[in-house]
Amino acid sequence: MAGASIASRTARPDRFRGWAGQIAEGLFAVLFPSDCRICGAHLVNISRLPLCRVCLDAMHPISGGLCTVCGERLFSPYAFAEPGGESRCGMCQRMEPAFARAAAYGSYEGGLRELIHLLKYNGVRPAADVLGRMLAEAITSLEPRFPASSVAVIPVPLYRGKRRQRGFNQADLIARAAIKVRGIESGRLHLCDRVLERKRETASQIGLTSHQRRENLRGAFHVVQPEAVRGLEVLVVDDVYTTGATVSECARVLRRAGATKVWVATVARTLKLSAQQVEIQGDPDNGEKLVDALSAPLARAAGG
Repeated sequence: MAGASIASRTARPDRFRGWAGQIAEGLFAVLFPSDCRICGAHLVNISRLPLCRVCLDAMHPISGGLCTVCGERLFSPYAFAEPGGESRCGMCQRMEPAFARAAAYGSYEGGLRELIHLLKYNGVRPAADVLGRMLAEAITSLEPRFPASSVAVIPVPLYRGKRRQRGFNQADLIARAAIKVRGIESGRLHLCDRVLERKRETASQIGLTSHQRRENLRGAFHVVQPEAVRGLEVLVVDDVYTTGATVSECARVLRRAGATKVWVATVARTLKLSAQQVEIQGDPDNGEKLVDALSAPLARAAGG
């Protein structure tokens, strides 16, 4: 999914900005001074999103070798190559996920992480539009594998208490923005925001083992409208894929309710392996040792 950033591809070229627009932006900067919420630079453009162009342009798609199932970074695209050109990480080789495939736009770090936090914790709703364009790209990478029939788009729900406190579900806002960008509401993908329910609040996943994460989420989700997914393929969408425990539990209950296959698309993903590629040299046995050394901590860290 490598390429130019979302902002640079959607920005209007400067040559189309007339003198009237430049004067208006100048007055805006004087009358309503504001700083970029990421880098602190003074903002001179009229925008509902308090981010500068430099920070937006720095939010690039994930590149490099990735697991074709969960999207985790691979230290070598050939380490776990399978027939058909697919490459699986150690976790996906050892345990088949509940979902068919997961895709994310960018890495959950730096400016992208701050942009997501602006929406979730600061209530800057215009951020959902930019995040929605990113989610649309993640969906695009999965769409060739979708069936010709309808696919239900289901945002990961919040517990009603948290949603009431926050005032919105960020996954729902981002999903709606993505559908608006793609113009696919009347096409193969349709939003089903009342199908999946979060029955209880769950403790933080930080510091929990794989087993503890799964148990923490066990029974947290419930399909309230099974007829909406029965016999259909489903696309679960969220803002961040961290350990995979949340989307895996959602996929499990949706499949139990009758969904034939579950796909996952998120704006960002936590990449557990370094972006730097590791070179395997010398004795071929060193490759197996390196795989074991890298897979062991992943087995402890992944949430299924």
